Amino acid sequence: MILAGDVGGTNTRLAWCEVSGSKVELKLVRSFKSREHASLRDIVKGFVEESAHEVERACFGVAGPVRHGRARISNLTWEVRAERLGELLGLDEVLLANDLEACAYGIASLEPSDFAVLNEGSPDREGNEALISAGTGLGEAGLHWEGDCHRPFPSEGGHADFAPSNETEADLLAFLWKEHEHVSYERVVSGPGLYNIYRFLRDTGRGDEPGWLTEELRDNDPSPILSEHGLSGRSKLCSDALETFVSIYGAEAGNLALKLMATAGVFVGGGIAPKILPKLQDGRFFRSFAAKGRMSSLLERIPVRAILNDRCALLGAARLAALTPGSC
Repeated sequence: MILAGDVGGTNTRLAWCEVSGSKVELKLVRSFKSREHASLRDIVKGFVEESAHEVERACFGVAGPVRHGRARISNLTWEVRAERLGELLGLDEVLLANDLEACAYGIASLEPSDFAVLNEGSPDREGNEALISAGTGLGEAGLHWEGDCHRPFPSEGGHADFAPSNETEADLLAFLWKEHEHVSYERVVSGPGLYNIYRFLRDTGRGDEPGWLTEELRDNDPSPILSEHGLSGRSKLCSDALETFVSIYGAEAGNLALKLMATAGVFVGGGIAPKILPKLQDGRFFRSFAAKGRMSSLLERIPVRAILNDRCALLGAARLAALTPGSC
């Protein structure tokens, strides 16, 4: 039995899996609040002990750069070591992969119903692909065409410098510079990033926060609240924040497509996309995606799809564990 993990700053999910080619069957999935545990090792130990399954292979997709079998989880204090997990599980080898790399491997296991089209496009079957995912942070990955398959590779592009594309976004950058020495795309295209945009609009007099919204935000995670009222239109300030978020998200997705020549397609993953799908599909995202001057005609032909299956990284971790060396 394969043990697969999707390890993020907010949630850690583990699953027992069986793999046949690109098909992955998730036998049992459990989710844990990451910050309620001291380490990934503690979570894995408890999960395995309560099961009768024997671990044959294991792979964990982790939110952060992986170097030589070690990773420090972004937005957590955890350090993950493959060798220590191997000792715990009685395995000679445990694989660690960046979570976006794992998600990229999972794309092949998805069904057509797991996608929502943001741009139909005209795919170049032998081009590269790209994956961008906003959630607790902003993840990015590529899939390189190798003649008979797309091979995923990791990136930390979400931490690249945020580049404004209009005067309002330039003011947003100046606002965030007062709080952060380095303002990355993750500071604006993520759950916390949506709140940063909202605070900027509110605190610079670009909208008024009604009293009922102040009360809702006081003791709750702001991002779901802002998304909800932005989608419903109950709060114009929330709607403006969400529209700014979507526009910047689209612009960075287009940046990634250019850098990777992702003419075979761009995938939008992460936990936020399915929750704000109507906003992603209203045209604003793709207008920003394609607004790249002389390269606009290239980008307009690229298929763009949102991933609706929130278990994509788990599926990919299971596939990666089962792959033979050199295959993709």
